[in-house]
Amino acid sequence: MTVVDDIKKKSVPVDEAIELLLPVMEPAGLYEASRHIVKAGGKRLRPAVLLTAAEAVGGDTKTAVPAAVAVELMHTFTLVHDDIMDNDPVRRGLPAVHTIWGEAGGILAGDTLYSKAIEIITEADSDPVRLLKSANILSRTCVEVCEGQWLDIDFEKRDYVSAEEYLEMIEKKTAILFGASAQIGAIIGGADEKVALAMYDYGRLVGLGFQIYDDVLDLVASEEVLGKRQGSDIFEGKRTLLMIHAAEKGAIPRAFGKGSGTKDDIEEAIKVLTDSGSLAYVKDLAVGFVEEGKSKLDILPDSPKKQLLKDMADYMLYRTY
Repeated sequence: MTVVDDIKKKSVPVDEAIELLLPVMEPAGLYEASRHIVKAGGKRLRPAVLLTAAEAVGGDTKTAVPAAVAVELMHTFTLVHDDIMDNDPVRRGLPAVHTIWGEAGGILAGDTLYSKAIEIITEADSDPVRLLKSANILSRTCVEVCEGQWLDIDFEKRDYVSAEEYLEMIEKKTAILFGASAQIGAIIGGADEKVALAMYDYGRLVGLGFQIYDDVLDLVASEEVLGKRQGSDIFEGKRTLLMIHAAEKGAIPRAFGKGSGTKDDIEEAIKVLTDSGSLAYVKDLAVGFVEEGKSKLDILPDSPKKQLLKDMADYMLYRTY
């Protein structure tokens, strides 16, 4: 069985639980909007990390499923609101929520997903103390995700963003939810604080590598593969680490910040960023973070589940989406 098969296998109980825990109620439109992107699928990487972390510390997957659902809903909440702020029309190959239900509907759908995530994790059938810790981690993580999103928006108004500032932003906006997923899985699985914190670092570091490489995929992967517009970061003028490095080399693609572009513009951007060494730079940095994250798993005894966590880390880096 490949790591992809394992991830898909873990998505089955999560998808089944979503049907039970996020049903369509009245007002139906609100719940249809809330479920729109959730039901579109996705890799369920964060739930898979959470469930595998629980198993790796000797826990029972079944008791961790509600927490895995909560993490997925929290992640989807951020996507729905991100699409509104970035005015992105497509998500996971479907029209973004706000393009169907309007901006107000998108905001309410996102708020509902956030609230349901906290409700679901606090009402799970598990040790109350561990659930309280997990809920605190999830809510605190959401605050930091909002801080990261604020930084991301602020960067768009500035002429210069340092690599250090960018790394802080993606750590908060993306990486720490992977960290929280691994930590919550370990806590619900029965791990002590030292192990749970090591699992957090594993997820956070792998998440950094994931996001850095995601910026590469945004440019080099097709819209069919991405589920969103290819090259959107370039067209929107986002100061990703890729573009920060390129700017230092004086290698700015012609379509950067133009709002839209053609296939030729994408090909030109790939050539410019390859020739400048920027693509190689960010790929190497992403690999370094993932390898450091995997080293945090040394705290665990060797087991198939520990190896699966390592394989998941590699998959998140080398995935084709």
